[in-house]
Amino acid sequence: MVAPLGLAPFVPSGGDFQGSRALFLALGFEELWSADEYIGFRSGGAKFILQNFNRAEFASNLMIRLDVPDLDAWWAEVEGKHLDSHFPGFQIKPPTSFPWGRESHFIDLAGVCWHVGEP
Repeated sequence: MVAPLGLAPFVPSGGDFQGSRALFLALGFEELWSADEYIGFRSGGAKFILQNFNRAEFASNLMIRLDVPDLDAWWAEVEGKHLDSHFPGFQIKPPTSFPWGRESHFIDLAGVCWHVGEP
């Protein structure tokens, strides 16, 4: 079997597609392309497709893991942007130790929980 090279999940935007786009740009993702109801994003080797899709029950049950090379550096950069004051509904928590490792969590505008940690 040929091994996959990556994964690019479709992530719901919630009710504010353009607000979600702005949030991910502010988080440091690069916009690769946009077409109709979809936007391709990348940061390092991580990719996803933001979809203009608003189903709170789905989004609130979706979790995505994002690996970064240095969690403390990522936290310092993102926390310093005060995104929770610019994007109502955005929530972020500082790095915390769990049995599986240290992670920071943020909830995007749709309600998706992102787990950010080191590989």
